[in-house]
Amino acid sequence: MGILAWIILGGIAGWISSLIVGKDASMGIIANIVVGIIGAFIGGFVFSLLGGSDVTGFNLYSLGVAVVGSVILLGIARFFSRT
Repeated sequence: MGILAWIILGGIAGWISSLIVGKDASMGIIANIVVGIIGAFIGGFVFSLLGGSDVTGFNLYSLGVAVVGSVILLGIARFFSRT
């Protein structure tokens, strides 16, 4: 996948996950992209541990993997910001 596809997929995944977690108002486009890209790595790692495949390209499965990873990332960030 090219860098532009990573940016687009990361932005969409970060935005969807921020809506799920309820942080959409406090995150901008750059934060959504960064959270989505890091979430793709986390989601790929988690899915590979569970026997699935990681991010495979620019498709709906990869978007789902990235969203799951992004929600995990935002949940961890929320946990540590409260303590």
